[in-house]
Amino acid sequence: MTVEHLQTRLRSPLDIDVCLSCQALWFDGYESLQLSPAATLSIFKIIGDAMDHARPAPMAGGRCPRCGDPLALIHDMQRLTRFQYWRCPREHGRLIAFLDFLREKDFIHPLTPAQLADLRQNIESINCSNCGAPVDVEQGKCAHCGTPVSMLDLHQAERLIADLQRAAGPAAPGQPASEASPGSRLPDWQWLKDTPSPDLVASGLQRFLQQILQRP
Repeated sequence: MTVEHLQTRLRSPLDIDVCLSCQALWFDGYESLQLSPAATLSIFKIIGDAMDHARPAPMAGGRCPRCGDPLALIHDMQRLTRFQYWRCPREHGRLIAFLDFLREKDFIHPLTPAQLADLRQNIESINCSNCGAPVDVEQGKCAHCGTPVSMLDLHQAERLIADLQRAAGPAAPGQPASEASPGSRLPDWQWLKDTPSPDLVASGLQRFLQQILQRP
């Protein structure tokens, strides 16, 4: 793992462990709850870079890096979105996959029936965001791992940017207004059609980073 130096909501330093090969994060104690908007955005960038590469095999647990005890699989829910992570029984911390981190922070939502119907009119097949297998949009979920068709919530991403703007103070002259972001527009699947082997989460995250953050 590598160590990323971030900050908490109280602007105190926070070091988290990142495993790029397994696309997962290790949080000591309750560090995940202490992340500032800027720290969350930094993790977005890390996840966006990692999603350019092949998906690793699903995590199968492991041992706590602090005490060596086997990690326990925990199933949880954020509003209506299910996610999971591996927790140390001694409460030293937890290991969470990149995608489950996005689910926990309410950035990934299963598509509504109306969104699925609209997607079917434009896209025949996508790739599963969890395992990478081809997904028949008509089925609404991956036949290989059972993951529902989900996408990055650009409205939630827009709120993250708004939090950052409020924390930074008044916008500088010429700074793009938040309402210009794609989160305030109706879904447009053309960007997905132009993506090889489209993955709704990865493609949406790249779109967010490129258009809102003006990433090259």
